[in-house]
Amino acid sequence: MTHHPAHPTPVSSDTPVVDRQALQNLLLGRWAETRRTARDVLKDPKFHKIEGLTMDEHRRRVLQQAHQLVEAKAVHRAFPTEFGGDDAHGANIAAFEELVTADPSLQIKAGVQWGLFGAAIMHLGSEEHQRRWLPGAMDLSVPGAFAMTEIGHGSDVASIGTTATFDPETGEFVIHTPFTAATKRFLGNAALHGRAAVVFAQLITRGVNHGVHCFYVDIRDEHGDPLPGITLTDDGHKGGLNGIDNGRIAFDHIRVPRQNLLNRYGDVDEEGTYASPIESPGRRFFTMLGTLVQGRVSLSGSAVAASKLALIGAVTYGNQRRQFNASSPTEEEVLLDYQLHQRRLIPRLAKTVALSFAQEKLLAKLDDVFSGRDDSDANRQELETLAATIKPTATWHALDTLQEAREACGGAGFISENRFASLRADMDIYVTFEGDNNVLLQLVAKRLLSDYASEFKGADVGALASYVASQAGSTVIHRFGLRRAFQSVQDTGDERRSANWFKQEDVQRDLLTDRSRQMVIDAASQLRSAAKLPQAQQASVFNEHQFEIINAAKAHAELLLWESFTEALSEIEDEGTRQIMTWLRDVYALTTVEQTLDWYLGHGRISTHRAKTLTPYVNRLLARLRPHLQDIVDSFGYEPEHVRMEVTSGTELQRQDEAREHYRRLRASSQAPVEEKNLARQKAPVS
Repeated sequence: MTHHPAHPTPVSSDTPVVDRQALQNLLLGRWAETRRTARDVLKDPKFHKIEGLTMDEHRRRVLQQAHQLVEAKAVHRAFPTEFGGDDAHGANIAAFEELVTADPSLQIKAGVQWGLFGAAIMHLGSEEHQRRWLPGAMDLSVPGAFAMTEIGHGSDVASIGTTATFDPETGEFVIHTPFTAATKRFLGNAALHGRAAVVFAQLITRGVNHGVHCFYVDIRDEHGDPLPGITLTDDGHKGGLNGIDNGRIAFDHIRVPRQNLLNRYGDVDEEGTYASPIESPGRRFFTMLGTLVQGRVSLSGSAVAASKLALIGAVTYGNQRRQFNASSPTEEEVLLDYQLHQRRLIPRLAKTVALSFAQEKLLAKLDDVFSGRDDSDANRQELETLAATIKPTATWHALDTLQEAREACGGAGFISENRFASLRADMDIYVTFEGDNNVLLQLVAKRLLSDYASEFKGADVGALASYVASQAGSTVIHRFGLRRAFQSVQDTGDERRSANWFKQEDVQRDLLTDRSRQMVIDAASQLRSAAKLPQAQQASVFNEHQFEIINAAKAHAELLLWESFTEALSEIEDEGTRQIMTWLRDVYALTTVEQTLDWYLGHGRISTHRAKTLTPYVNRLLARLRPHLQDIVDSFGYEPEHVRMEVTSGTELQRQDEAREHYRRLRASSQAPVEEKNLARQKAPVS
């Protein structure tokens, strides 16, 4: 991306520089060419969001854009080759992430149609189902809704109220909404455009509820009118994403053929006998939902892309905008020369880059599973845990970054042409759909607790005793400050050596790993006593420690991001780029420690003396990185057609240069007015 030259802090000849092309290649990752192809398509203004449209106008435009994506062959990468796809799952998500730069409503419209409706047919249906229904889903001749969420149940899919009861006399399923809270809600394509839906309901046959299964259901006729027994309601205007026609669906004893059950993981024969290749109902349920994990993966990548757009805007503007005469009576300061401005933006830049590398690992894991290269149960579980870890982290971070970037641009950030407010409004829902972030982190925490428990499964008494002894010894050291005292002796009289301790890779790894693991250990010890209690008491104990459990999952995410960033550093061949990106990695690690410093102090992991050196060291890192910020954000590879922000156009720099030249000429002329304060000094008597 090319910007008008800014006025960053001068770079001396011995200062490392960023190889922007090499860094861009690294950040684009394994599917770099796919991303570039998608970005080329999205340069076209016909895909761009137009601010100020009415809801109806926006909906019509996004539907038209979705058809144009089909024409551009931009949305079929994940589908089987026999239907015109590429069977390329990682590439599909990589391209999908880029749609957020055009219009988040278009992205989610595409996600509903091809990532949810079409994907459910592909992953939950048989080959016959694919032949019948995939072509219409792929070419958008059959817009579809993904009818999972209900008014009464969102994240708790297992408890949805919609029923699908098999009638052996007619060979049909009767789909019904038994109470208002079981109404399907917030469904894209439901209000206006959808002609069919994949409906999740409790499958009941022969008096037995076999849990949630998925059915293909027509909801509108060829004229766009609701079919008999189906009530469709428009959810109306929302806080964002108003290009999507979200709506509700209620069913009044709708009958669908037995063959409309998407039966890859569970089927019912003509007599009503249920059969499944997966015997355990719980495992069957999670396997079915696991095939749809790509929704979470795509949202985390989209959130990273939105964060990058925000930082391109804020950093570029911060390199050009001047404010206050802090160090010169004639020159105002560039915003990014202020330490506070660096504090606001650089840690968020560091976390965005860390998330970018973590997302690349997540995409690779998804591709391994869905391509069949490694679709073992263990790898599927690992994919689900990674997605549940990164999606909350990335989507919360996007909202935080968009808001801080908006504020960093002052009033300019609030103007619609700079997109911050619009992007933030559209991204807001990302934190609660495809899994509420806090619920997902509970899933992560439970997996961590399960893994921790499995470490000791089958261990003999000696091994357990040895572990308990080592933990006890560690606890005593931390509790009584022996480790802190040891650090203080090392640190005394040498602040630089103390601060340098923080930049060591092994130290950062140990700090983040230790916190993550200790929080899991602490949570496990608190919950262990509840294992043999009745269900209600178990739930009570879990609820009492829910805050610690969520924080343990967040600590795990922080470690995962650091590991992803550190692994990526090893791929950088250019020495200067590697040094600068190592500084950025250090900023991510140390601001993470800084934000949780109370834990490290309270648990004896860092001495008080050493802790005092942390913030000054971080500030020095920020100053080192300051000259390189523009190169880093330019390495994201987005062009002006993707960013579309006035603050990145160079007009601010032109205005600043014009103002500086005006005052330079005025000072050089005889027409410059005298400042009143200077006049007062001239009149003051000489003592």
